[in-house]
Amino acid sequence: MPVATDSTGPSTVTATINYAVAPANGRAYFHINADPVTGKRGINYRHEEHNDIEIENVRGKEEQYTLDNAGFQWYKSPAKFTAFENDALVEKEYYAESIELLKKLTGASKVVIFDNTIRRHRPGQVGDTPQTRQPVFQAHVDQTTKASIARVHRHLPADEVPGLLEKRFQIINLWRPIKNVAWEWPLALCDYRSVNPETDTLPIALIYPDREGETYGIKHNPNHKWKYLKGMTPDEVVLIKWYAVCPALEIQLTDIERSFDSLQDGSVAVFTPHTGFVDPTTPPDAPRRESIELRALVFYD
Repeated sequence: MPVATDSTGPSTVTATINYAVAPANGRAYFHINADPVTGKRGINYRHEEHNDIEIENVRGKEEQYTLDNAGFQWYKSPAKFTAFENDALVEKEYYAESIELLKKLTGASKVVIFDNTIRRHRPGQVGDTPQTRQPVFQAHVDQTTKASIARVHRHLPADEVPGLLEKRFQIINLWRPIKNVAWEWPLALCDYRSVNPETDTLPIALIYPDREGETYGIKHNPNHKWKYLKGMTPDEVVLIKWYAVCPALEIQLTDIERSFDSLQDGSVAVFTPHTGFVDPTTPPDAPRRESIELRALVFYD
């Protein structure tokens, strides 16, 4: 049977979301320096699967969702660069066109891409290297406030940092399918308007060999409204707000990382819980999902 090409599909699907559960004692932690052979990492918290989650396919009404109201937005923008097997060219050419796209869509005055990840679904593959990254099956947010500020210090010249932190900035993930339509393991995004940021988030320390950061696991809340764009093509992108920062908050925040907007006065979405998931309507002969995500510091005048 040929792969289906109808990206409308049912209005919702019922699928499994993997949520975080806090440890009984102490703070949650996650060791980043995984065993290079097994891919296993030290972890002291657990996840629980909720298999009754409704995820809405918003194909045809995706324009209703924006970075400011929901924390994410889709856009059709075919990539000029397609040689994603060449890491050096990705940084040289794809970064450049993506910076221009982010400026166009956000109105930002300055964009700095600080890394990227290519994920390819390869069942049974083990290891933890840039070549073996697979879709992530757990609801999470990648950066928190103070760690977002730390990113500015880490990736920008020291003499530019004070001026940049005086104004609004965001961390945005630019996500795109590559090679194939993303029928398999699509990306689910949780509308920020359905999230309680105080009770739905679990701070998780990220333990690196030479430093420590922190991210958020997402705890189950039946009010969560999950969305996806069925059949995303390589000509489509989604912008995912990791976090937004208000400069005045810098000295008040705990040492954690979230996807981000520094404007935290209640007027805009601050971050976006997200996860890969198994879509029960995926055709059995669908190609394996491949995608690239760029992580960018986005500054405004």
